[in-house]
Amino acid sequence: EETLVINTNKNQLYMFSMLSTDLMKEKPAYFVYLNFPLHTASITGLDTCVWKPILATCSLDRSVCIWNYKMNTLELYKEYREEAHTVSLHPTGLFCLVGFSDKLRFISLLHEDMHVFKEFAVRQCRECSFSNGGHLFAAVSGNVIQIYSSITFENINNLKGHSGKVHAVKWSTDDAKLVSCDTHGAVYEWNLLTGKRESECVLKSCIYSSIALSSDAKIIFAVGSDQTLKEISESLIQNEVPALGVVYTAVAVSHSGHMVFVGTSLGTIRAMKYPLPLTRDFNDYQAHAGAVTKMSVTNDDQFLLTASEDSSIFIWKVFDKGGGLLKRKKEVKYAEEVLVMKSDIEEKNQAMLELQIRVKELQIENYYQLRLKDMLCDEKIKELEENFTQEIGSLKTIHQILQAEKENQELQHQFQLSELMNKQARDVQQLESDSIQKLLMENEKYQELEVKSQKMQEQYERQLHNLEESKSRAVKELTENYEKKLNEKSVLLEEAQEEMRQQLQAHEEIKKQIEEDEDQEILEIKIKYERQLFEEKESNQQLKGEIGVVNKRLNSLQKELQERNRDAEEMREEQQKLQGIIRSLEKDILALKTEIQERADTIQDKEKHIYDLKKKNQELGKFKFILDYKTQEFKTEIESRENDIKKMKEQIYKMEGELEQFHKESTQMKLSITQLQQKLKATDTEMRREKQKKQNMETLIKRFKTDLHNCVGFIQDSKKMKNEIRELYTKYVQQSDLVEAEAGDIDLQQEYMRQREYLERNLEALKKKVVKDQEIHQAAYMRILQENMCLIKEINDLRQELKVAHTQVHDLQSALRLIK
Repeated sequence: EETLVINTNKNQLYMFSMLSTDLMKEKPAYFVYLNFPLHTASITGLDTCVWKPILATCSLDRSVCIWNYKMNTLELYKEYREEAHTVSLHPTGLFCLVGFSDKLRFISLLHEDMHVFKEFAVRQCRECSFSNGGHLFAAVSGNVIQIYSSITFENINNLKGHSGKVHAVKWSTDDAKLVSCDTHGAVYEWNLLTGKRESECVLKSCIYSSIALSSDAKIIFAVGSDQTLKEISESLIQNEVPALGVVYTAVAVSHSGHMVFVGTSLGTIRAMKYPLPLTRDFNDYQAHAGAVTKMSVTNDDQFLLTASEDSSIFIWKVFDKGGGLLKRKKEVKYAEEVLVMKSDIEEKNQAMLELQIRVKELQIENYYQLRLKDMLCDEKIKELEENFTQEIGSLKTIHQILQAEKENQELQHQFQLSELMNKQARDVQQLESDSIQKLLMENEKYQELEVKSQKMQEQYERQLHNLEESKSRAVKELTENYEKKLNEKSVLLEEAQEEMRQQLQAHEEIKKQIEEDEDQEILEIKIKYERQLFEEKESNQQLKGEIGVVNKRLNSLQKELQERNRDAEEMREEQQKLQGIIRSLEKDILALKTEIQERADTIQDKEKHIYDLKKKNQELGKFKFILDYKTQEFKTEIESRENDIKKMKEQIYKMEGELEQFHKESTQMKLSITQLQQKLKATDTEMRREKQKKQNMETLIKRFKTDLHNCVGFIQDSKKMKNEIRELYTKYVQQSDLVEAEAGDIDLQQEYMRQREYLERNLEALKKKVVKDQEIHQAAYMRILQENMCLIKEINDLRQELKVAHTQVHDLQSALRLIK
């Protein structure tokens, strides 16, 4: 009762030590994973490899795991920011692909980490798969299957044809074919050499969820929403096995082709033999608490791996009906290599160097300390020697005294010893009897302990097996982590594209702001002149008020004149005095009248001017409307021209791509020319050798003729003749064999000459083709340059026209404000 195990609602198991000594301490205690972290959400991807006993899984909990299904261990585990929808292991087990919602990531599985090596801009990648050879991989984006090279990372082909979303993709054993299924009930077989569909089987009433291929790629097993397992071959459904009340969600086939495994929506696993049974001849195994999402059979057909929506992974051992494991074709040896980052190795090397330096320093320090201790020890030894010599003298005297006492005591001991010997003999007899009884008891206990040890050994073997399985799980988690890193790199690529779009938007916004600034300037000038007009009107109104005051004064003066005329009779005496005042007042009146007439004239002139300005304002408003209409037309023309420019740029990019292809072709042609030249040189050397051989043969024939002529001279003497002929045979038999071989070589030379002539003709034709291709490419390049120049000129002209139109609008608006 020392350990507590806790289960959480996120499907995790934790362990907590409850030792009293630990609890008494004030240090904080922490929960630890019981074995390793588990998935907490639905598992969306599962895959195995050939070189290693590992499987990779990914889940909606944003984690990728690498498990060892032999050791039952988790080898690698990594969490990412996005949800992982699919995972695929490279056959070597050193790399994996992980599909995220934004990108597809190519991840390297390192010793203790996952490193994103490459990112691909494949959005919403729900399915991906490495080929059996590992040189290619397929990635699904909606209803398009993209084929990439896992060496150059180039997009080799795009397989288009599915109307619905692709749910599953499977490679044939020779990687020449690819089979896919979608949500609209279509199962297509693709030829990867041509990139076209070879066969199809469409059943629109069924939404396919998973497919499996036989080892010869002739039979396709498919499951979907119609609760049946279909056997498809030659574009036809050959057989259907009903699910009997459940929905099949996943399917897998053994590499031997004898067994078919199916996962259901209830979490059960069905195992059936091939050919598929017509009756209910299969075995059900209850496993998961949710629908089975992925299934896979290992390369040696020894294990079946299943994953489910309940976030659990099951590792099944596959047995035959007799209860034994399936026989292997050959013993599988797994690779033990792992990837390590260069930076990690450099860090470890640096740490080792530092530690070595530290060891050397410590050795020097220890040596120094030892020397000091030796010095101290020597001093202490000297002191102790002196003390011991003194003590030895005193002890000798004591020894002599004790020797005398010893002799007395020996006599006493001899007497006591005889008594003890008798006693001991009795005790020995008793002990022998007791020991015999104890031996019997111990023998029984030994037998019991032997049985217990056997049981303990069996238990420890089981525990070892469980530990191995947990290690395999850890490896899978690590592969998934590296796949997630790969997808993060593809996010950066998309961000760069978005920056380009934002810059274009910023350019358009700047353009709009300039137009708005011009409109604001026009409005400000308009408001300024309207204020001036308002001030002039106010001054006119003031002048009218002053004229009214003057008129009132006139009226009052006229009244005063009348009163004074009335009083003229009474005030004739005062008339003479007042006449001067009256005259001066009359002068003032005349001056004021003239002023009033002048002011009235100016008011009439200003009113006429205002009327003319209003007319001009109306005309300018009409002109402004026309200009606005023209500017809109110019804008539409500019937009159309810009679209044309974009199209032409795209054409230029395409032409540049063609140019690059032509360059590649030309380089290939140059390589082929160099190869042919090398072959020509080789043929020349061979010709020289043949000529030399011919000369050698001619000299040999001449020698043979002379020797034969000499031999004819001994025609009378048969013995000498016989000896001479033997010598001729021994001398020229090898040369004659060579002559026969050379006669056969003449035919080879003739064949070689024919091939040489054929290659020379091909070389001349290729040279002509290269020259023609260069001329066509040059002409196309010049045409594109001319079109670019024309387009640039048109753009500049349009810009100048736009500037002129803007200046005209600005001038008219300023004139309008001035008039106002």
